[in-house]
Amino acid sequence: MDTLSYKTVSINKENAEKKWLLVDAEGETLGRMASKVAQLIRGKHKPNFTPHVDCGDNVIVINAEKVAMSGNKWETKTYIRHTGFPGGQRSLTAAQLREKRPERLVEMAVKRMLPKNKLGSQLYKNLKVVVGTEHDYAAQKPETINLESIK
Repeated sequence: MDTLSYKTVSINKENAEKKWLLVDAEGETLGRMASKVAQLIRGKHKPNFTPHVDCGDNVIVINAEKVAMSGNKWETKTYIRHTGFPGGQRSLTAAQLREKRPERLVEMAVKRMLPKNKLGSQLYKNLKVVVGTEHDYAAQKPETINLESIK
């Protein structure tokens, strides 16, 4: 009996075909852009997605300082951190963080959408966020991707 057999392909780190993608954040809403970038980093847009392997792409986000937020989130959204000492809780609004380090807005939004485990830490290293349009990754020949093409 000659039948056609289909087998589930499980990708490992050596077999993963990783590409470099370039995303322009100018005018994009922060959360919507971050969720799509997290999907690209995770590899969920690929047909051979394997949940426990780093099979996603490397993503470069440019124009991080031109990201948008809806409503009055620039003044009301706060980012809280703690120094580790008693009374060491510090907070910044989104507007203050944009003035100080605008790339951190995008980095934090994407990082919080990745898995909270060792794989998530590994995937986070595939994200490069740049203020402005000039980046140091031209040698990797990143291809520009339109975020509206991702579901």
